[in-house]
Amino acid sequence: MSLFSFSMLTVKAQTVIPLYPGAVPNSIPGPDQEVKSGTPDNIHYSKVTKPTLEIYLPAKEKATGAAIVICPGGGYVNLSYTHEGIEVARAFNELGVAAFVLKYRLPSDATMKDKSIGPLQDAQMAIKTVRGGASKWQLDPHKVGIIGFSAGGNLAALTGSHYNDPKISNTNNTSLRPDFMVLMYGVISMTDSLTHKGSHDNLIGLSPSAEQIRYFSNEQNVTKDTPPTMLVHAEDDRTVNVKNSLYFYQALLRNQVPADMIIYPKGGHGFGLNNKTTPDKWMDHCKNWMISNGWIK
Repeated sequence: MSLFSFSMLTVKAQTVIPLYPGAVPNSIPGPDQEVKSGTPDNIHYSKVTKPTLEIYLPAKEKATGAAIVICPGGGYVNLSYTHEGIEVARAFNELGVAAFVLKYRLPSDATMKDKSIGPLQDAQMAIKTVRGGASKWQLDPHKVGIIGFSAGGNLAALTGSHYNDPKISNTNNTSLRPDFMVLMYGVISMTDSLTHKGSHDNLIGLSPSAEQIRYFSNEQNVTKDTPPTMLVHAEDDRTVNVKNSLYFYQALLRNQVPADMIIYPKGGHGFGLNNKTTPDKWMDHCKNWMISNGWIK
């Protein structure tokens, strides 16, 4: 039996806040053309230019002080906001983890001066905001992680790879390093042999430089200080090659970074919380991994 119950369906966001208190950096002024689609139970967003954080706090009696920023996937062209955002936030609340769903900007030359760094700016700002608001939300600033799905996995990994290269104003020198990462069938690499073409083209364009490819290929940027990471992927994923996770895992091992990985034989791409090909629940593994590392009890 899964550790989650139907009580998680009653969890609601306490509030939605603008990600930036003032002007959004790296933006080209223009009309808000954001599109919300799908159904109330399956929301998608596209053309996002005004990023937000949707905050889900666990019940006080469950709260552990840990927090996680959630980056939904969607090939850097839309956000699977319910399936890989809200539902995941509710699940983490059941573990006593505060969850912050990031509605990040989607790359566009029409709305950004440099579209390649827009999502990373938003993810860095999300880590900064959560860590900076630790006392307000009763969090431990040393237990702030990030999770990303598909292209959101690329974004989460970029946040863990380039925390020492701030793309936002950070005059308080708040640490932008996630304390841990969970990468779900992530688009780790931008190299031709591994990448998901849609994510690649939407983020860095059709003819990126060798320097850009290296910067946005996370398996090439692992160091001994990369955050501890859990990876989940399905072997039969025909959208994002499982080698993305395998290569990143190997890079973590080479650099002696604590790592855990689940490779399911089946499940395809985009299964969110539930891989319907198996009764196994990756969130059960995630709970145990977080306990063993001391982020939750």
